[in-house]
Order: sequence, then C-alpha cells, then structure tokens
Amino acid sequence: MVQNLYLLLCVLGTVLPYSQCIRFITEHGMDLPLFFNQIFQTPGSSFFGLDVIVSSLVLWVLIFTEGHRRQMKHLWVYVVCNLTVGVSLGLPLFLYMRERQR
Repeated sequence: MVQNLYLLLCVLGTVLPYSQCIRFITEHGMDLPLFFNQIFQTPGSSFFGLDVIVSSLVLWVLIFTEGHRRQMKHLWVYVVCNLTVGVSLGLPLFLYMRERQR
C-alpha cells in the first residue's frame, strides 16, 4: 500500500516541477543565469531555494547511509534523480525502492 503511495509521489514529484521547468524553457530557453537569478531574487524565493539545496544534501546523506546499511544497489540513481528533477523525485523513489527491498 505505501509502495503505491511512493510511486504516486514519484509521478507528482516529476510532473509538477517539470511543468514549471518546461514553461521557463519555453519562455527563456536554457538561460541558467536567469534561472538562478529568479530563484534567489526575493527573500521568499531564496528561502525555498536554500531549503531545497539543504534538503538535497540531507537526501544524499540518507541515500548513502541507509542505502549502504540495507545493501541497496545503484545508489547513484537517486542522486541523479535528485539533480535532474529534485528532492520531489529522488526521495520518494529511494523510499519506494527501500520498501521493495524489505
């Protein structure tokens, strides 16, 4: 049951952020300086940007500590998911695979 919830969260965690990423790319192209400027343009957006960065680091610690403890394979995949989509995919995917291993 919880595995299905993690899979649903993987889908939502990919579709929702990418809907905005595609919108940005459509409007501005791959303008990374503008992208990061917009993320850190206001104190409110900086709060969320920094929260995501710190959450990503915490996720990597979880992936490697828990992953090694449970002898999970291909731990790098979750880091790649985190870097290409975000914590919103990397975390639920890691939790889904951890549950499958149980």
